Amino acid sequence: MSDRFLEFSQTAFGKQLSGLLGLPSPPRLRRATGGYAEQPLAGRAVMVGTAPTATMANPIVGALGGTGAELFVAPDHGGLAPVKAAAHEQGLVLKGDSGEGFSPNALVFDASGIDSAGGLRTLYDFMQPRVSRLSAHGRVIVITRALGSDGSVGERTAAAALRGFVRSLGKEIGRKGSTVNLLVVAGGGETNLAGVLRFFLSEHSAFVTGQVLEVGASQLVAKAYSGQLAGKLALVTGAARGIGASIAQTLAREGAQVIGMDRPQEEGALGETMGRIGGRGLALDVTAKDAGDRILSECGPLDVIVHNAGVTRDKMLRNMAPHLWDMVLDINLGSIMRINERLAGDGFKPGARVVCISSIGGIAGNVGQTNYGATKAGIIGYVDALAPEFAKRGGAINAVAPGFIETQMTAAMPLMNREVGRRLNSLSQGGLPIDIAEAVTFFASSLSTGVNGQTLRVCGQSFIGA
Repeated sequence: MSDRFLEFSQTAFGKQLSGLLGLPSPPRLRRATGGYAEQPLAGRAVMVGTAPTATMANPIVGALGGTGAELFVAPDHGGLAPVKAAAHEQGLVLKGDSGEGFSPNALVFDASGIDSAGGLRTLYDFMQPRVSRLSAHGRVIVITRALGSDGSVGERTAAAALRGFVRSLGKEIGRKGSTVNLLVVAGGGETNLAGVLRFFLSEHSAFVTGQVLEVGASQLVAKAYSGQLAGKLALVTGAARGIGASIAQTLAREGAQVIGMDRPQEEGALGETMGRIGGRGLALDVTAKDAGDRILSECGPLDVIVHNAGVTRDKMLRNMAPHLWDMVLDINLGSIMRINERLAGDGFKPGARVVCISSIGGIAGNVGQTNYGATKAGIIGYVDALAPEFAKRGGAINAVAPGFIETQMTAAMPLMNREVGRRLNSLSQGGLPIDIAEAVTFFASSLSTGVNGQTLRVCGQSFIGA
């Protein structure tokens, strides 16, 4: 269902009326129109800054240098030296911020090494003069180091402060369709920054803002960026319609051979969806006792599996019949655990990637959804618990937690509930199925190398569960 208020607010009269009434004016988000590119930021201006004590200028500058971006620095910024040294070492040209007329497309700041309240002033000094000049649909990335239990009081305090800064800034710049996210780099994760930065600085992450993602070490490193999934075999459950269909299409866009799986009752719609992308369908209920065996026999070992199938059966707990609890728990959580357990070993190829669909409802909770909320929160714990096992084979398991997404289900909501759901985020609109599909494809590809056991919210920075 289209967002009529968003469409109206884009007109001259709509903008004027929204301003007079104090209504939000949702920006029309700039989403990717094609697959991953070797130089996704070609011709774009990226401002780079660091704290004077920063330790990651080298990998950051190197990662940005390969994107085709023009790199700019602030000649008067206190953290200039690490950036200049990194650029000189890698033979990259830096340009100077020319002042008020200059509108960067992205701001990237290395906050590693900050260990005091005073040290956070360098973040302010870099961002404050430039955030108002950031172009519409711009990107802001703050990068810091992961701290173990041996981190000092000052380091851990500053690390927490960065999270509050990012979340607050996201609510300031969202009205222009701009996003801000925080990357936390664990030991050895520096070599994996390139792929992650490409995702967060591009239109592929249009509905992701105010989030924190940890990047760690890995056995593999992304090499080529276009055609990420060429030759890979991917299975998507619940693929006949909606978000599942969009996920299947987006995986195919990156070159994957896609097998869409859905209930036998959806075989017709599944066939149409798979026919459009050159994939094939598998009519199979995820709750079937032999689902794992059937998947293995019909598909063979998988490179990617996306556990998208799910249901809601909403009732206040006091009115919830046992079968409604059991159904939701079995479909949304139990089936995932059983299928993965069966595929573990011979059902997954080395380096396999598993992506599960959680929900903002599992983070914030919703009235009448104790069953659904339990399953979606359970998925978050599940991917975290299994991450070490997948890492041993060079693979990864992650989750995507959608917020309000424009689907048939949300189109059936009462008007006021739907409008409130759309507006309660920093981008003042609902997401689209493609937004979830882009995040899933990121996790399925080597761009996310080093990201494991994480749950990424794709919610426009929903105010619910914040």
